[in-house]
Amino acid sequence: MSDNQEQLAMIAITLPDGTVRSCPSGSTGYDIALSIGRKLAQDALALKVNGSLVDLSTPLTSDARVEIVTFDSPEGKDIFWHSSSHLMAQAIEELFAGSRFGAGPSIEQGFYYDIASEHRFREEDLRLIEQKMLEISKRDSKIQREELTRSAAIEFFKNKRNDPYKVEILEETLKDVDTVSLYHQDGFTDLCTGPHLPTTSKVKAVLLTNISSSYWRGDSSREQMQRIYGITFPSDKQLKEYVTLLEEAKRRDHRKLGAELELFMLSAEVGSGLPIWLPKGAIIRNELESFLKEEQRKRGYLPVYTPHIGNIELYKRSGHYPYYSDSQFPPLTYHDEEGRKEQYLLKPMNCPHHHLIYSSKMRSYRDLPIRLTEFGTVYRHEQSGELNGLVRARGFTQDDSHIYCRPDQLVDEICSAIELTQFVFGTLGFNDVQTRLSMHDPENQTKYGGTAEVWAQAEKDVKEAADRMGIEYFIGIGEASFYGPKIDFIVRDALGRKWQLGTVQVDYVMPERFDLTYIGSDSQKHRPVVIHRAPFGSMERFIGVLIEHTAGNFPLWLAPVQAVVLPIAEDVHDYAKSVQQALLGAGIRSELDTRNEKIGKKIREAELAKVPCMIVIGQKEKESGEVSLRRHRIGDEGCFTVTGLTEKLLKEIAART
Repeated sequence: MSDNQEQLAMIAITLPDGTVRSCPSGSTGYDIALSIGRKLAQDALALKVNGSLVDLSTPLTSDARVEIVTFDSPEGKDIFWHSSSHLMAQAIEELFAGSRFGAGPSIEQGFYYDIASEHRFREEDLRLIEQKMLEISKRDSKIQREELTRSAAIEFFKNKRNDPYKVEILEETLKDVDTVSLYHQDGFTDLCTGPHLPTTSKVKAVLLTNISSSYWRGDSSREQMQRIYGITFPSDKQLKEYVTLLEEAKRRDHRKLGAELELFMLSAEVGSGLPIWLPKGAIIRNELESFLKEEQRKRGYLPVYTPHIGNIELYKRSGHYPYYSDSQFPPLTYHDEEGRKEQYLLKPMNCPHHHLIYSSKMRSYRDLPIRLTEFGTVYRHEQSGELNGLVRARGFTQDDSHIYCRPDQLVDEICSAIELTQFVFGTLGFNDVQTRLSMHDPENQTKYGGTAEVWAQAEKDVKEAADRMGIEYFIGIGEASFYGPKIDFIVRDALGRKWQLGTVQVDYVMPERFDLTYIGSDSQKHRPVVIHRAPFGSMERFIGVLIEHTAGNFPLWLAPVQAVVLPIAEDVHDYAKSVQQALLGAGIRSELDTRNEKIGKKIREAELAKVPCMIVIGQKEKESGEVSLRRHRIGDEGCFTVTGLTEKLLKEIAART
């Protein structure tokens, strides 16, 4: 250190592995990454300081825990794709003058931006925008943060950017904020909290994937905008890997397979987002329902049924209306014979109905826990642009249960619900499961029902149960329901995509709203606690994910057609029919293919239909009283007696392997 640097203060930087480095005060994230290694400095995108994300250029002036954020992490991808949405907006602005921009977030796989433009974007425009994005990337434009007062930012977007959308956000959404941040790159500026990439040159590969429509701020009464989706990567190799994955995802698309395998249909005459189950799909759904009902019976659940509509006052009492009013169908209004106005809602949730069942008579502490369960269909008016076959529908059936228990029973009941959810996922081949403890945001308490004390207790209960079960979990602040924290299960499918499916929720709020009570051992009234629980979540969404996870290759116990009998020639049709009747009599779902086609074609078509078992019968099998078993995607498994084959398949079906 020179004489001029002797007074330079040093700070202690603690890295994720516990290593402590001494760095000059004012060192940036890039400086710290470079001190560790040149490769890390090249890959660095941002910095996490004491758990908070900041730009890589942020100077550090005090001791801190520091993590270098790269594309390999979820935070890195989020920053990379959010910055890429700005890059796309800049490219569109340079190509199509006069375009204005609404919201441009990162999403799970990439990003989008909502655009107001007189130009109607087409597929060929996407290729043009991609080229412009790569051109801007090669400029190596520095992405710089600027903080302004809210009033100065309003002035900037009104007079220098002529951007009414950002002005509206500043004047309405951010009306209580004093200081906001802007990000500049070349002549493009956007309103954003950041952090962002240090430079546009980090983006090396671009693919714009889709154009759809949207409404400003999701409000169908506001102006319609154009939404462009895309994804970017730090290298061409990563993009090529993604495109390969995308092609496989298209092959597995549940909407495509649903049509090919005759599982479900979507009809404009019925309405968007309202799937119709065809016979084969109904079999899969019935098998899943039967599987869960069987497990629930073992665990003491009591089945109930509730209506598809309810008086709007019921949902006002529960809080679902107005909490979820934006995603509900409009009320059904009519006047009775005496002229009195009544309003009903298509049921958005099952829980208010179950609470009424609980309160229909006095309960004793000895009666608890009471576990009510229903495969109840509910309705949500999702935006048309968000609909996606079964996985995002407007009418769907939840495997809904509500457990009413004493506070001293609560953690045990949560653990039991977790165990059931884990059993369901394991049985159906979802072995890569993440768990999120979805907590409330204490900075926005008005979003939630109940008191801060109630929330503290509920979140303590959730965490205690998760710890007792030995679950590895992460915390999701702001992900709670309005009535309580959740344990959400996020499965990773065969392509590595994440889907939030099952959930277990703790609720101290609804017992207050519905005045739910039980008589305790002290002969006084007490409040039960409610657990909301749904291992599948939604039958439609779960089956849609399952179709894509398995590529339609369902396990034997779940397959709509478990076996197809394939006679080689007409002179064995009678024997083949007797084999099929034996299978049907044993409860094995089977079909008989007596078409005048070559056996090779019959086998190929059975393979395409993804039938697990093909029973091939020729003269040899008829004479020996046996059958030849061929497995889907595996091939020949040898000859069996009809009784031996039936026993083999029934054993496999019972084991749900």
